[in-house]
Amino acid sequence: MIFINIKKKLHAAEGNIEANFELEIDDGEFLTLFGPSGAGKTTLLRMIAGLEKPDSGIIRVDDEIWFDSTKKINLSPQKRSIGFVFQDYALFPTMSINENLRFAASDKTEQSFIDELLDITELTNLAHRLPDTLSGGQKQRVALVRALVRHPKILLLDEPLSALDSTMRTKLQDELALIHARLGVTTLLVSHDIAETVKLSNRMAQIESGKIVHIAKPLEFFSSNTLSGKLNLIGDVLSIQYDAPIYVVTLLVGQSVVKTVVGKQEAQLLHVGEKAIISSKAFNPILMPLK
Repeated sequence: MIFINIKKKLHAAEGNIEANFELEIDDGEFLTLFGPSGAGKTTLLRMIAGLEKPDSGIIRVDDEIWFDSTKKINLSPQKRSIGFVFQDYALFPTMSINENLRFAASDKTEQSFIDELLDITELTNLAHRLPDTLSGGQKQRVALVRALVRHPKILLLDEPLSALDSTMRTKLQDELALIHARLGVTTLLVSHDIAETVKLSNRMAQIESGKIVHIAKPLEFFSSNTLSGKLNLIGDVLSIQYDAPIYVVTLLVGQSVVKTVVGKQEAQLLHVGEKAIISSKAFNPILMPLK
């Protein structure tokens, strides 16, 4: 169990705000932080990792205190059992992939565990190569494996797939899901990709102006019983694809192709070639057939 109750002043586009994060995360949970840029999502990850210091509060992981302003406890990042994956790969260019991983591993990490991670991420045949010879997707896989080789209690992912093309992004989403299922490591992901968050998450936390304003399961998070949206768009349904556990619907809206996700019940109401209306308010899009 991770318990977080921390405050920190942030410099946002709209001015200074006081972030106040209160959150409990179960062991083995996959939680996505969702919300507008500048809301404090990355700052929250960095405070958990010990890369930034909260102004006050407490961070407790199981029975260990990582930060407590009252008791003046603030563990260094090296003493926190975390793996962190950023948008940039930060690999040593003169080391092979396997050497990069061995360098990041602890003395107790067995090569068999590294080999297992390489196998899951389809990097086994590339382990002898240098980072500059790899594609962006392959480098990001190496960064992910490197974050896991020390058996961290928490895996922190700060939009790690945002720079990849859609095909590679989908592939790495599948690998992330497989790794989480196999290792059960508690994971926090920052993402703006709706399909990605629904596909990977147990729960989602919406952050606005430094505060968690809504927590729910993915499909509940993006559902609504009303059509009180601020924006209504009409489009032609081009395709409906099942991508467990959700459906990805592709629509032509004007001259733009738009993708959104729906649940099974909504998908059964839609048909390729027919028109549908998208109603969106903040982060609650609704997709319905247009009759």
